[in-house]
Amino acid sequence: MHATLQPVLVLLAAAVLVVVVFRHLKQPPLLGYLIVGVAIGPHAFGWIRESTQVRDLAEIGVVFLMFSIGLEFSLPKLRTMRRTVLGLGSAQVLSTLLIVMGVSMLLGLPWQAALVLGGALAMSSTAILAKLLAERYELNTEHGRQIIGILLFQDIAVVPLLIIIPALAAPAGDLAISVGWALIKAAAVLAVLLFFGQRVMRALFHVVARAKSPELFVLNVLLVTLGVAYVTELAGLSLALGAFVAGVLLSETEYRHQVEESIKPFRDVLLGLFFVSVGMLLDFRVVIENAWVSVILVALVAAKTFLIFGIAKCFGAATSVAMRTGLALGACGEFGFVLLSHANHARLISPEHLQPVLAAMVLSMLATPFIIQRSEAIVRRFNANEWIMRAMQIHNIAVQSMSTTAHVVICGYGRSGQNLARFLEQEKVPFIALDVDIERIREAAAAGEHVVFGDAARREMLSAAGLTRARAGGHLLGYALGAARAGAGA
Repeated sequence: MHATLQPVLVLLAAAVLVVVVFRHLKQPPLLGYLIVGVAIGPHAFGWIRESTQVRDLAEIGVVFLMFSIGLEFSLPKLRTMRRTVLGLGSAQVLSTLLIVMGVSMLLGLPWQAALVLGGALAMSSTAILAKLLAERYELNTEHGRQIIGILLFQDIAVVPLLIIIPALAAPAGDLAISVGWALIKAAAVLAVLLFFGQRVMRALFHVVARAKSPELFVLNVLLVTLGVAYVTELAGLSLALGAFVAGVLLSETEYRHQVEESIKPFRDVLLGLFFVSVGMLLDFRVVIENAWVSVILVALVAAKTFLIFGIAKCFGAATSVAMRTGLALGACGEFGFVLLSHANHARLISPEHLQPVLAAMVLSMLATPFIIQRSEAIVRRFNANEWIMRAMQIHNIAVQSMSTTAHVVICGYGRSGQNLARFLEQEKVPFIALDVDIERIREAAAAGEHVVFGDAARREMLSAAGLTRARAGGHLLGYALGAARAGAGA
């Protein structure tokens, strides 16, 4: 009991400390988990030796992460973002995979190991980037949508890679048969789950929901997530793949949002343990003694950044948007470690090749927040037009708001912004609407509505829109309450 409890207590104490410190520093706690893993792992202080229990907890963290991604995966969303996800995302993953694969084979690695390395290095961190973009209010900017679209395709691309990695370990003569059999088996299992699974799950959740017990609902979510993951593992596939399928099955049901809230605490805690286990892989002696780590780190981040910048430009993105997208996605991500972990278990990559790559990947993830923080300065430094465009935006907004007082500033002209604008027009309340979506602005202009191009997440844009002269919140609240009463009376 003591041997089991001691590492758990160390992990919990380190997790509490790191979350407090990194919240205070306004940095993603996931980076703190990486640092903790490095410090307490077998290659540093050695407080925790790599054990089966730690690996199992970390794998369950990945299971819940894949389940969450499955919940976010929906065909309507994919259709809406198809150009970014299927076009830009597929171009990024395939080009990165092929380039890394080519370089690796030139350096003498077998093509199986080169394929896994290419897939792993093509990934970026969904967990870190989504958090950073949300904190910087950049999720709905043009570069934010491109980043999320590419990340979504990367998450989808993990699924076929998880299926074929175990088959790649087969002898050369049986490789084609092994890969083909793995794909057929995966297709059969997924077809059965997708065809029958949603009906069974919907019926099960109907029964559980009628009990009106939060505890029972959470237990059912855990049962479904781990149960489907277990079924796919029995079929010779991975736990992570099963969890993704379970999330997809629930994504189109009415229970999706409640399920997402129910698993959030488990997902965040266990995902933190996954990042700790990743940090435990980093051996600083390898970083210091092996010059390849620095070469791989610099070459990887620089190559991915320039590659994504070029692809984004080919898809019509503005220079500043392409630069921000490339800078954000240049580092590696958590699914790269998942793929390398499976490859390590299948003995596709030797330790002398694996360790420098793992070290470079961990260091690139540690650098991600600092790259994001400096991205604005980098874009302005290398893109002189950014200053001119920003100045023109501020000027246009200031011209519109110059003679306006007691107005309302509408941040974003989506469905909610449009409804609010129509309501304010009926009440004869002046307003200025800001949006960064060019197509939306054109549609508004064609409809006779006036929307100004500007990023409402930036303080200078809000100042130009006359935020200090805007109508007090109490007036707007009164109008909103009046509209609610009118709707209720109707």
